[in-house]
Amino acid sequence: MRIEWSLLLQGLVVSLSTGLALIPVLTSFFGLNFEEAVTIAMIHMLLVTSNILIFGEPYAAGWITPALPLVLALVINDFNTPVERFQMMTALSLNFAVLTLLMAMTGLGQRLSDLLPVGVKAGIILGASFSAFKAIFYDDVSNFEAMPVSYVAAIVTCLIIMYLPNLKRFKIFSQTLIRIASFGLLPAFIMVGIFGGLSGEILFVTYLILFSDLITGKSLIEDNQKYRLDDPIDINLSRIHYAISIRNFIMALFAPFFPTQGILWTGAQVIIVNRWAQGKEKLENLISGISAFYYYGIPVVFLILPLVTFLKPFMPIALMLTLLLTGIACGRLAFKMVSFNGDRLTMLVIATLLTFYNLWVGLIFVIIAVFFIKKFNRKSS
Repeated sequence: MRIEWSLLLQGLVVSLSTGLALIPVLTSFFGLNFEEAVTIAMIHMLLVTSNILIFGEPYAAGWITPALPLVLALVINDFNTPVERFQMMTALSLNFAVLTLLMAMTGLGQRLSDLLPVGVKAGIILGASFSAFKAIFYDDVSNFEAMPVSYVAAIVTCLIIMYLPNLKRFKIFSQTLIRIASFGLLPAFIMVGIFGGLSGEILFVTYLILFSDLITGKSLIEDNQKYRLDDPIDINLSRIHYAISIRNFIMALFAPFFPTQGILWTGAQVIIVNRWAQGKEKLENLISGISAFYYYGIPVVFLILPLVTFLKPFMPIALMLTLLLTGIACGRLAFKMVSFNGDRLTMLVIATLLTFYNLWVGLIFVIIAVFFIKKFNRKSS
């Protein structure tokens, strides 16, 4: 297996910066010092990388990010001491491990995916897109307002790189620029460093979210598999549930902080899958690309304190860029999935409800939509 240097370098910066985003929470609310928090983050990263290197799952694993605010609100508001909060995190992790284990043993996780009509699947994926944009431009707009130059520089660079294949016919885009673009998000971080420095700015709900990640990751791979028939990808949702269960159980024992052991980091998956779809000369196989992005499962850079300290200001930028890629890729994928007006309407309603209303409202509508669509299809046939 050849070393995928561009993905490796991206992972060293992007995954480390994003992984370190947990540190302020651990030091502020869980009584840890900076070094202890870095150690916890490193253990979490080891478990995340095990998804590809030990379990062999073709997903770039990550946090169940939308569940994090809900969990923190519960733990911080209802428990007063760091010990009690860690105990609650342990209980949540163990409960989730048991739930995903049951979904794997019964095969229900796979059957749920097969049950959903295309309009409902597209709605869940579009809901992820809406939620990502909402997080950037509404929920966390204070970060944008505090660092406007850095954010704009990162977004513009990211968009140019993402859509460069469509702009190659213009002579202004030289081979040098195309080569730079092969490093994905890394140039965006460099632009943030330059412009941010010059401007002075750099100083049972969780399972539902997990299930939407499973659907999104599966769809991303299946949508691009036609370009890489030489590298067939085996997706087994029951097996994936086993992997999630084991990772959450180990986390509960050694570094309890639910919900950091999810199945999909959509931004990373989009970067890797897009490169994979360009052919074997760009990426030997999907597994090697994901492995490289997680620097082959050995997060030793967490032990390099000067590097960790240097990347601290990039944490919000890393999260924003992954959300941006999530929003773009999920939106594009959702609209490609539907071809009938009824499916489009179902998709838009479900996405809107999942994004702007209580999650249970969206879930109830999903159940109703599945019932009526299945009934209509039976009558039609």
